[in-house]
Amino acid sequence: MKEITLDAELGNLDEVLAFVDSQLEELECPMKAQMQIDVAVEEIFVNIASYAYERQPGSATIRMEIIQDPKSVAITFLDRGIPYNPVEKEDPDVSLPIEKRRIGGLGIYMVKKSMDKMLYEHRDGHNILTIIKKIS
Repeated sequence: MKEITLDAELGNLDEVLAFVDSQLEELECPMKAQMQIDVAVEEIFVNIASYAYERQPGSATIRMEIIQDPKSVAITFLDRGIPYNPVEKEDPDVSLPIEKRRIGGLGIYMVKKSMDKMLYEHRDGHNILTIIKKIS
């Protein structure tokens, strides 16, 4: 398992993606899976940076683990921000015409649809969100 902890600020998104991509490249992750993972990581980190701490300083830890059977990657995001469970967020009605849809919610919906699993728990004052993606 490898991890990085940094300030939950939008300016750190490139560092988060570089950390994730370096691990995925070592695993020879297929490009399609890497792109899906990058979109999910970006969405989750941007949400933490934008909403978790109500404009107060805070940090985020990103952990990456390799699961062998089936070969998968688990990426866990930890923060001490406002408790929020995106797994319980109702999916937007994508069958509606775009002008009739509510604003927001598509990012988490995309994460749910592109990852194999998305798990959340709030423990010891931490939001703990894990996404899992098969890479072979």
